[in-house]
Amino acid sequence: MSGAGTPAPRKAHVLVAKGDLPRYALLPGDPARVPLIGRGWMSYEEVSSNREFRVGRGPLDGVSLGACSTGIGGPSTDIAAVELHDAGVDTFIRVGTCAALQPDIACGSLVISSGALRRSGAADAYVDAGYPAVADHAVTLALIEAAETLGAAYTVGISASVDSFFAGQDNPPPTGYRPSHFASLIDDLRQQRVANVEMEAATLFVLAGLMGFRAGCVCAVASNRATRERRPSEASVEMCAAVASKAVVLLAKRDAAAAQAGKRFWYPGL
Repeated sequence: MSGAGTPAPRKAHVLVAKGDLPRYALLPGDPARVPLIGRGWMSYEEVSSNREFRVGRGPLDGVSLGACSTGIGGPSTDIAAVELHDAGVDTFIRVGTCAALQPDIACGSLVISSGALRRSGAADAYVDAGYPAVADHAVTLALIEAAETLGAAYTVGISASVDSFFAGQDNPPPTGYRPSHFASLIDDLRQQRVANVEMEAATLFVLAGLMGFRAGCVCAVASNRATRERRPSEASVEMCAAVASKAVVLLAKRDAAAAQAGKRFWYPGL
């Protein structure tokens, strides 16, 4: 326990202490996207950088935001979310890139996840596979409104979260290894109306359900596995970041309105 005048202890991996970040944090995978997100704020300050975890903070429209990169995949997302939540963050939005699975989801557009198909292992260490990976309704609604406000093309749907960029997404490795079950992977997901494939949302959503924080996810579409088009775009990543940041501003206003009304949840008629 810290005494008077003693700095609060920093978390082992993200290197932040309680009070270093506000309650709202964006979670990109790539450390380079933390300052990119910060460019859309009124100001940006770097807090820490360790391994894949780069942390920054800043204000936007009177609301304090944080951002922390998670690296790739569920295990490092697990570390970031658990440590940041323990440091006081209670609302997370994953800001990433993805591959679309439906032919009508264009490269350069956004996918807002309503939930995630669990094909990643980190969450399995916490709870059995039947436990749902569901996005928070308030965060999802704020992302939808932010996308509409900023004029972003977007889809709302179920994401598939996988552990392997290669086997999990039918991206054959350079060795040419491609067993027979790879051939049906993308088509099965497409028929199940899964919107996109990415690598972190399910872990974040399961942890949110178990630990009592809120989580959402918005991803820029860099490729389409149904059409085999690949068109990564810095502009779409910037729009994704802008939508997530705007969603936090909307959430903060709604959280304040709910608190003033003595309600636990904000709803449209409040």
